[in-house]
Amino acid sequence: MREMISMIVVLTVLTAFSGGLLAAIESGTKDRIENQVLKFQKAPAIQAIFPEATNDPLAERFTIKAEGIELQVFPTILSDGSKAVAFETKGTGFGGPVGLMMGINLDTDKIIEVRVTTHSETPGIGSRAKDNLEFVSQFSGLGMDTNFAIKSDNGDIDAMSGATVTSKGVSVAAAQAKEIYQKLKPEIVKQIK
Repeated sequence: MREMISMIVVLTVLTAFSGGLLAAIESGTKDRIENQVLKFQKAPAIQAIFPEATNDPLAERFTIKAEGIELQVFPTILSDGSKAVAFETKGTGFGGPVGLMMGINLDTDKIIEVRVTTHSETPGIGSRAKDNLEFVSQFSGLGMDTNFAIKSDNGDIDAMSGATVTSKGVSVAAAQAKEIYQKLKPEIVKQIK
């Protein structure tokens, strides 16, 4: 009986120590991981969406917490003086989550550009969503009244050949971005002023 109690105590101490160590590592690396994601995933997408921005969207980013949504927003002033924002949403592709950064003109409520930020899709097939500008350029200039589903689902977007599931994932992320934008636009505008 005494051996069992000592084994339970030792196991409890080891478990608590291991849990505390993992929590400390997570806490210590959280900011560094977030900075790496910003630098290597989000920044290139934002620069591609807003190549002629007159401000630094990364430096001026802010987070909105409203209606159960937490959203990191990248505000931009375009070369013509109009204001725009970019933010990321996620859909589900064949290999897992697909991140989509969408830039929207606040004055016209039209999409400027979109870029795929992250994915774990099959190389050479679904992974083309990130590099195939022909696919993502379909979203450019579309308004918030557009059905972002792929055409086989009665939408307005052509799917990539051989990568229908990935195309659906990107379309779902775009539809989610549209919904979030429509809900949070007043809060976004308020934060920018």
